[in-house]
Amino acid sequence: MVTATREDDRDVLDAAVAAPRAATAAPWLLRYQRWLVVVDFLAVLTAGMVALTIRFGSEEAELAGGVPYSLVALLMPALWLGVLALSRCYEARFLGGGPEEYQRVWNASIRLTALVALIAYSFKLDVARGFVVIALPLGLLLLLLGRLLARVWLRRQRREGRCSHRVLLLGTYTHVQDLAARLRKEPLAGLQIVGACVPGGYDQVAVVDGEPIPVYGPLSFVHDAVLVSGADTVAATASPGLHGEALRRLSYELEGTGVDLLVAPALTNVTGSRISIRPVAGLPLLHLDEPELSGIRTLIKGAFDRTSAFLGLLLLLPLMIAIAVAVRLTDGGPALFKQMRVGRNGEEFCVWKFRSMHVDAEERLAELQAHNEHDGVLFKVREDPRITPVGKRLRKYSLDELPQLVNVLRGDMSLVGPRPPLPTEVARYSGHAHRRLMVKPGITGLWQVSGRSDLSWEDTVRLDLQYVENWSLGLDLAILAKTAAIVVKGSGAY
Repeated sequence: MVTATREDDRDVLDAAVAAPRAATAAPWLLRYQRWLVVVDFLAVLTAGMVALTIRFGSEEAELAGGVPYSLVALLMPALWLGVLALSRCYEARFLGGGPEEYQRVWNASIRLTALVALIAYSFKLDVARGFVVIALPLGLLLLLLGRLLARVWLRRQRREGRCSHRVLLLGTYTHVQDLAARLRKEPLAGLQIVGACVPGGYDQVAVVDGEPIPVYGPLSFVHDAVLVSGADTVAATASPGLHGEALRRLSYELEGTGVDLLVAPALTNVTGSRISIRPVAGLPLLHLDEPELSGIRTLIKGAFDRTSAFLGLLLLLPLMIAIAVAVRLTDGGPALFKQMRVGRNGEEFCVWKFRSMHVDAEERLAELQAHNEHDGVLFKVREDPRITPVGKRLRKYSLDELPQLVNVLRGDMSLVGPRPPLPTEVARYSGHAHRRLMVKPGITGLWQVSGRSDLSWEDTVRLDLQYVENWSLGLDLAILAKTAAIVVKGSGAY
């Protein structure tokens, strides 16, 4: 077990202070940023060449003044990458996680489009519209695709324990434990804990999920601990002793070291879309918006849901017919199973699924209650004897839920949302669990992409409430993409 740094280790701290580290980013981060520049360059260059070929073919077309379009296509990557850099699309804090990276690439491309239009108008350039209409949208598409593939690679590296920021935690023993537990649940965020500084320092050892965290000293030893641990990020929790003046002094100490300072507020499970900073009397106050449960974005979400459900039913109809036939041939029972569920604002509706259990499954439920493997109000048995062989395959790949597209088309459900609960489950809700009913339930959701049936009841509620309070169209698209990947793997379902 790794223990706290003791008296005989202080010489190491002194030696580290005597040889301060230069302000530089982690080697993996520098390599990743360079590769992003290369990927973006190739994406934009490809878009320009494709637009040149489609619009002009082998023709040698020129702008006013004799500038050939081939030169424009070659210079376009430099201009586009310049706009991306000015929009901070290569800053470390925006890379590898969250929708902010994609949003900045989108905004930068819109600015570039406006810039091209302004230049063409100001200098009265007769720019071929066909070239612009192809080059700019295709370039944006390839940029986003390149960022997506880069993130897939980065996350694969992080699953293997590489390409992560080395984080030193600050705060009381309890706060450090809580923050460490949260960060370890999200390894793809790329924050690897390398140590901590807590009040009392040398006399304590922080242990999270059975794994020790080296304690390098009290809160006053942060600068020394950064040098010894090799941390490139310091994360301060909302703890006594880390008040505004202490954090300001800490930021002064870290200046020029290349170490990022993160401050974890006491407010949790709230995303940046609902938070803005309001400076008042020199204080950076956090302004928290209410969850958006109505309005134009909700109408757009509903339109997207129903349109997607309609198209999905058309495309998947042959597969659904084949599944229905397979279920019928299993035991001669009905292909579909209907059940009452609770939707938005507590309204009950009938949900449809392909039947994955024997026809007497409801009658046999009582005899299996003692074998429930799930905590809280849910009932789950990993080897449920009521599930048919065909049903087991359907559940593994979530094919039993395809008929719920009809529920989405009817307006009872959404593509993305909290898990639709049973009335008996709702009757046992306590605390803030009822807030799950503030939006339409979904075929998939954060619970689906975060563990499915392997989640505890507490984690299921936490993820559902996190979605309710922070949903956005971008988040819906991200969840749908992750759902497709998880369903293909067939993990976490039983």
